[in-house]
Amino acid sequence: RHQAAADANAVFTSYFNRYKRPASQYFGELVFGESAMRQFLTEEVYDALLASNERTNRLDAAVAEQVAAGMKAWAVEQGATHYTHWFQPLTGATAEKHDAFFTLTPDGRTMEKFSGSALVQQEPDASSFPSGGIRNTFEARGYTAWDPSSPAFLYEAAGGKTLCIPTIFVSYTGESLDYKSPLLKSLALLEAAAVEVCQLFDRNVTKVTPTLGIEQEYFLVDERLFALRPDLLLAGRTLLGHMPARGQQLEDHYFGSISERVLEFMGELEQEAHRLGIPLKTRHNEVAPGQFECAPTFEEINLAVDHNQLLMDLMDRTARHHGLRVILHEKPFKGVNGSGKHNNWSLSTNTGKNLLSPGKTPKNNLQFLTFFVNVIQAFDEAAPLIRASIASAANDHRLGANEAPPAVMSVFLGEHLSKVLDEIESSDFSGVEADGKSLLRLGIAKIPEILLDNTDRNRTSPMAFTGNKFELRAVGSSANSASAMTVLNTAVAVRLRAFMDAVSERIAGGENRDKAILELLRESIRASKQIRFEGNGYAQEWLDEAAKRGLPNAINTPQALAAITAPASHKLFIENGIYTERELEARQEIQYEIYLKKVQIEARVLGEMCMTQVVPVAVEYQKSLSDSVIAQRNLLDLGTKSHVEPLLEVYREVVLHTNKVIELVHEMIEARKAANTLGHASDIAMAYADTVLPFFEQIRYHADKLELLIGDSEWPLPKYRELLFLR
Repeated sequence: RHQAAADANAVFTSYFNRYKRPASQYFGELVFGESAMRQFLTEEVYDALLASNERTNRLDAAVAEQVAAGMKAWAVEQGATHYTHWFQPLTGATAEKHDAFFTLTPDGRTMEKFSGSALVQQEPDASSFPSGGIRNTFEARGYTAWDPSSPAFLYEAAGGKTLCIPTIFVSYTGESLDYKSPLLKSLALLEAAAVEVCQLFDRNVTKVTPTLGIEQEYFLVDERLFALRPDLLLAGRTLLGHMPARGQQLEDHYFGSISERVLEFMGELEQEAHRLGIPLKTRHNEVAPGQFECAPTFEEINLAVDHNQLLMDLMDRTARHHGLRVILHEKPFKGVNGSGKHNNWSLSTNTGKNLLSPGKTPKNNLQFLTFFVNVIQAFDEAAPLIRASIASAANDHRLGANEAPPAVMSVFLGEHLSKVLDEIESSDFSGVEADGKSLLRLGIAKIPEILLDNTDRNRTSPMAFTGNKFELRAVGSSANSASAMTVLNTAVAVRLRAFMDAVSERIAGGENRDKAILELLRESIRASKQIRFEGNGYAQEWLDEAAKRGLPNAINTPQALAAITAPASHKLFIENGIYTERELEARQEIQYEIYLKKVQIEARVLGEMCMTQVVPVAVEYQKSLSDSVIAQRNLLDLGTKSHVEPLLEVYREVVLHTNKVIELVHEMIEARKAANTLGHASDIAMAYADTVLPFFEQIRYHADKLELLIGDSEWPLPKYRELLFLR
């Protein structure tokens, strides 16, 4: 341990000395951003690229060629030798295929080459990524296409640098096979709808940018202990392990002093993240022992998602420099907090206005309320799809446990804003004047500009309003946030568009604008009232109340995924061009397959650990106990069992729990075999949830009892007290 700490300190010292300067001086130095583009591109090409980033027009081939030349010159000057299209397939991880700039000319000369066509498009194998049946093994062709709105960057590892170009990923027949493609479509839809609504209040608004700040929770464990846990290594979570006497009950880890070893890791992570343009701002100890969090400032959603995907990879590589391993699983340790990825979502205008930040005047309050209420109704209408977008085998263990939100989707507003909406709902707008002065009688003008002191926080709420943004807390720590953001963006866009159509119709009929808006907001408040909940999401009373309200409660991933191809999903996504019907069906199929494969892997790992590590040690311990009992009887010649009864009781317990482990593992294997005979992935996934997963806890119960009975020196697995309390 001391040697590992010394090695980690040496690594950190080298990095610290390298960047012993303010972060502002090296922030974004590995990004082909504004500074690099102005240096390596002509003004005309720079302007054309900027216009493309604003999604006002496409880049033509000649401009792409010049961008590629400038990008290559910058990358080679920085020491890059390879380039890659960096994309986000439906595996949940990122993908890349590296090609060298180095090439041979027909006459045998060598040179560095990077063309516009190589920048804009490449052809990875689409059959080897999840496709939900869109691509067969013999139909391998797929395409990656450059996303100019997310800047290229240099990734440095193993002493080399690679130019990474963010791209979308589509099949040969045009269907999206990634997270970025539908996200970009949803962003364009939302921006257009939000601008149109803003025009009701301010004609100077010509652009609305959806923004996102992603808080990333994670665990750190010693790398050598990690290597001794097959479950952590292969499944990402501990399938066995008894809670130590001390866990998080003293509540002393949260925001506590950060240990030197962890701080060294955090320091290097921040330095490397800042070089890559990832604006990490916050770091702290989280609630569970060994759990931590980092958070960036807000960014445009597409860039925020790209940065979070890059950050997760960077975290893993950086941790290894310090003899640590990062665990991003949503529930790696039973009995303590799980990890989430809190998505702080808002809307900003080109005039500098946060549309979810209340103003001091009636006009601004009305604009705020328009977006605020429509987001709530959009969340209500899309709740089953939101639940499906955050569903995974890992997140199922987290939802509803240890500060994670429950599976029932609801919205928390806080007492102050709830009263405001209740007042609007019960008010009569018949006397509203054109200048909106009568709004003062509603008390709306008293909404403060910043609601941080008037809006409490609710950690049990999946979607909480926190002053000037909505915080979607239900996304899992290992997930790609694009999935949930695509649903939320699309739902809000459709709701805003419907709202705008209704307002326009009322105004065309001669109704006063403010009165029309308030009447429609009142209708929305009434229509979405059932989604609002201010209390404890863990309480059984809430689950009972949610059922009375008709709110869906998909308790596991297979149940949640059914919403993807429901009629409401077709209406939302297909009619608005986010997905085709084939893409929706494929994504549902992929998620079913990923779920069942992950549970299948866990079942195999659990069975193997029990039969090759736990049971052999337990049997050996039984022999040791029986020898001790016999020795005591022979040596003491007692003629009675009373003096050896305590030892016999331990022996009986060990035998009982050992036999139960063996018995249950065999039953689990049979349940898995039966599930695998079912035809469709959805049926197999449901069978795994209903008939295989229940064995996990039963087996664990008996194995964990053995951990408490067998001596430390014999127990084959690092225990929770060693894994969680990092030193």
